[in-house]
Amino acid sequence: MLREFRDFIIKGNAFELAIGVILAIAFGAVVVAFTEGVLMALVSAIVGKPDFNALSFDLNGTPIQYGRVLTALLNLILVGGVLFIVVKAVNRVRGDSKPAETDHDLLAQIRDELRRVPPIARPSAPQRTVGA
Repeated sequence: MLREFRDFIIKGNAFELAIGVILAIAFGAVVVAFTEGVLMALVSAIVGKPDFNALSFDLNGTPIQYGRVLTALLNLILVGGVLFIVVKAVNRVRGDSKPAETDHDLLAQIRDELRRVPPIARPSAPQRTVGA
């Protein structure tokens, strides 16, 4: 059983997943630092506040903190935008900038090959008579 566990950990999926998680944590720290240090500073320079957490109103004596939602939404939009730009840049470097055209070309090649090969003779469907 120990050997099976060792083989499981060493073989591809678990090991690659562990590396992926570690890299994701490190990348997450970079994204948080960039969001808090650069993007939110820009928001603060434009709007006057780095976050909107203090915004709230009372409803029957209970504070409704809608500012926290606004701050989280702004963070989501900013981080999503930055990640979109990073993914686009990585795809461009890897040469994956036009996957739709590549897929289209592949499908066109498959279509052309299917047209070139004669269709397989299919038996005709049995005729049904009405009322029989």
